Amino acid sequence: QVQLVESGGGLVQAGGSLRLSCAASGRTFSSYAMGWFRQAPGKEREFVATIRWSAGSAEYADSVKGRFTISRDGAQNTVYLQMNSLKAEDTAVYYCAARKSYTLSMVAAVYDYWGQGTQVTVSS
Repeated sequence: QVQLVESGGGLVQAGGSLRLSCAASGRTFSSYAMGWFRQAPGKEREFVATIRWSAGSAEYADSVKGRFTISRDGAQNTVYLQMNSLKAEDTAVYYCAARKSYTLSMVAAVYDYWGQGTQVTVSS
């Protein structure tokens, strides 16, 4: 049974940084793609970043390029999202997701497993 547990959210001032973690268990994830999505109140869930677990290649939403970095630690079975230069519009619940495919995707519907989410609030 796959479990994804996010942590690291919190309250930060605009311009600050946070690092989110997603601890993955229940499978060998070498053939998976991992993603981060976010959902703000009253808005649909939107893509943030994705990474291929085995090769490390990644893609980002235009809104976070140059500010956010996705990475993974195979030994720890953990995926990270380093968020720098945070803006008020980054405020959302951030979700970790896993897809049983090497192919990177920005589409939430193709991901197979989801974490419970962690709140990120950026004060302006």
